[in-house]
Amino acid sequence: MVRAACLLPLLPLLPLLHVSATKPEPCELDDDDFRCVCNFTDPHPDWSSAFQCVNAVEVEIRGGGRNLQQFIKIADTDPKQYVNLIKGLRLRRLTVGAAQVPAGLLFAVLRGLGYSRLKELTLEDLQITGTTPPPPLETTGPALDTLSLRNLSWAIGSTWLAELQQWLKPGIKELNIAQAHSLAFSCAEVRAFPALTTLDLSDNPGLGDGGLTAALCPHKFPALQELALRNAGIETTNGVCMALAAAGVQPHRLDLSHNPLRATARDAPGCVWPSALNSLNLSFAGLEQVPKGLPASLSVLDLSCNRLGRAPRPDELPKVSSLTLDGNPFLDPGFSNHQENPNDSSVVLACARSTLAVGISGTLALLQGAGAFA
Repeated sequence: MVRAACLLPLLPLLPLLHVSATKPEPCELDDDDFRCVCNFTDPHPDWSSAFQCVNAVEVEIRGGGRNLQQFIKIADTDPKQYVNLIKGLRLRRLTVGAAQVPAGLLFAVLRGLGYSRLKELTLEDLQITGTTPPPPLETTGPALDTLSLRNLSWAIGSTWLAELQQWLKPGIKELNIAQAHSLAFSCAEVRAFPALTTLDLSDNPGLGDGGLTAALCPHKFPALQELALRNAGIETTNGVCMALAAAGVQPHRLDLSHNPLRATARDAPGCVWPSALNSLNLSFAGLEQVPKGLPASLSVLDLSCNRLGRAPRPDELPKVSSLTLDGNPFLDPGFSNHQENPNDSSVVLACARSTLAVGISGTLALLQGAGAFA
């Protein structure tokens, strides 16, 4: 009973199933008892193998795409009776993926983790099914520093972030959301993230300028310092500027790399960039010229690996301390030959390799997510 109680905050994988001793263990613990990885892909998984993860600091558990409805009774367990045992766990980083999880079960596990010392939680390739339980009467859940969510679908729709917040303590410093099925949050129900300094919405190619405005709920990110929007379908720097202004955020660093950026329309309304912004990354954006309407002054501007055919004139650039132009055609010794012979594939190899790596990474992530539920 004591050992089962220890596993409560890790994952509801406690019922012991009879299996042959000759089958390979689905869980592997390293020699230092530091990292434990479980992959329950067997048709008749040995859930009891998760016991060996009790002493690990990092735990990664993947459910083989299974529906975990069979463990819903755990939602009725009161973790308070196991407080001392849960506090004694070494667990600091937890990854859970590839499963269909009832919302009530997910939030019950978060409630149990509230007594642990967990700091980093990653949920990926999950289908969250069913309705959510009534909100807790008091602040519960783990005191996370970092929360990462990748390829999650929620039956509850646009209220999912607000519902999730109710089961987490409010001190999250870094929030990463990728391959989201919806980022059109119900902002009226979303609480503020008072300690959040880093928000990463990269790898959401359907987001776009308009979606960014819907995702950045106004006045919910008062401490935001870094905003990453790589491969997020962003089309114009002006659209991002307007979204930031509408949200009332003051990021210091903004990453718009790996987006198909185009020139701002001549009739686009003017926009004032956040005064705190000092670093802007516009690399790998397919730019043939420097976008108009950039912040007047920056410490760092990265324009590397674009399609600039000439060196930007001073009047086209902000006042900038550190400017990066590496990987643009005008710096390629073969660029003049390429102009004369457009069929000559003279490119900067480092840029080509990096772009290919990003594409492969995104494709693999999508295939892994689809394969989890095959």
